[in-house]
Amino acid sequence: MPNKNRTHLLTALSLATLTATLTACGGGDTAGTSGEGSNRIAQVPLQGEVALNGAGASFPAPLYQNWFVTINQLFSKLLINYQSTGSGAGVEQFIQGTIDFGASDVAMSDEDMARVSRGVLLLPMTAGSIVMAYNLPGVEGLKLSREAYIGIFLGTITRWNDAKIAADNPDLKLPDEEITVVHRADGSGTTGVFTKFLSAVSPEWKKSIGEGKAVQWPTKKGKFLGGRGNEGVTALIQQNQGSIGYIEYGFAKNNNLPMAALQNQAGKFVAPDETNAAATLANVELPENLRAFIIDPPGENSYPIVTYSWMLVYKKYDNPQKALAMEAMIEFGLNQGQEQSAALGYIPLPKNVRERVAAAADVIYPDYTIKVD
Repeated sequence: MPNKNRTHLLTALSLATLTATLTACGGGDTAGTSGEGSNRIAQVPLQGEVALNGAGASFPAPLYQNWFVTINQLFSKLLINYQSTGSGAGVEQFIQGTIDFGASDVAMSDEDMARVSRGVLLLPMTAGSIVMAYNLPGVEGLKLSREAYIGIFLGTITRWNDAKIAADNPDLKLPDEEITVVHRADGSGTTGVFTKFLSAVSPEWKKSIGEGKAVQWPTKKGKFLGGRGNEGVTALIQQNQGSIGYIEYGFAKNNNLPMAALQNQAGKFVAPDETNAAATLANVELPENLRAFIIDPPGENSYPIVTYSWMLVYKKYDNPQKALAMEAMIEFGLNQGQEQSAALGYIPLPKNVRERVAAAADVIYPDYTIKVD
């Protein structure tokens, strides 16, 4: 079986298994399979079946796809399909109007928003950490200083027993093995966030590589491999001993990949987990336009790479039933959907953020009011 097809199959099987597990567990990890919230979506007055099609970021794809499976289980009239194409492709499809909603880990620019005549709402629907996952059998608890992880991705540190890595890991037996850097090969919001962070903390990175959804990796300086989507990067890390790559926390967690503790602004090594990421997010104030970039946050316990992920929706839909369906889907995501977040490796949004998102989205279908539990 080709690697691409194998990756897609493994992703689909993992999602199906995880969805079944979440549905069966009940309680806090269940996406509203009982109670007032689930009854509310089942009572949305749709006139017949409505299908919504979305595409974009791979970062939130496992969470969104799980939401949409659960929604259809609760309310068979509403069918939602989401394709993990990467943020770059998703934004372009959204601008062209070929999908009903998009998703991106980098908020759309004012210039891109001006290209959409129907108006744009940028809704932060989830958040998570970008981690450096690695494949080094027998090596656990790896710490990477700023100098070390910048050097690895610049291609100036090419072996695992390099003195700059060893200095912070005196108790680990680091192999004399070439480092394989795994990065995104497609236009990616994850890459956009990752390179924005590296540009903020490293003048050398900013000058030589810079930031963006796609960048020119220094492939002549070391061994680099490109994968499509967080799914593809995860698979390449699993398949290549000695590799390291940047992926969303949930992909590493759910595939049992070890993650490096990264040195933060305060000089502390912080391992990625839900508690540290949530604490980082709690200190971020969203502006009126809901576009906040969390770049190198202060605080001794702050994990350094945390981001919101935005759903891109139109202010106006020609089909009023699609407009109503969009509000119903957003309402589910802001309530029961958040209960799934931690189990899948994402950060549940604080209530004040959810209330602001609900207020912004309520213009889509004025006769329906989104409620936040």
